[in-house]
Amino acid sequence: MIFEGYPPIDPKAKYPICLEGERACPPEDVGGPWAYAEYLMVISDRKHELHEDYMEWRGPFDAEAFDAKKATRQMRKR
Repeated sequence: MIFEGYPPIDPKAKYPICLEGERACPPEDVGGPWAYAEYLMVISDRKHELHEDYMEWRGPFDAEAFDAKKATRQMRKR
């Protein structure tokens, strides 16, 4: 991750604000980094013996999806 600075503060804006990003956050309870890598491999391979189990457990997942507005809403909930 690289911090590239920040825009000027807008006194009318509501913070925090996510301006941009990439890739989806790993699903809840998927495990650590190695388990997440395995999860992505399994759901992308329809012939994998665990594919159906993982799809039933979590459903479809797009690791490349990212929505800055949704991320902002999630940050503001906390």
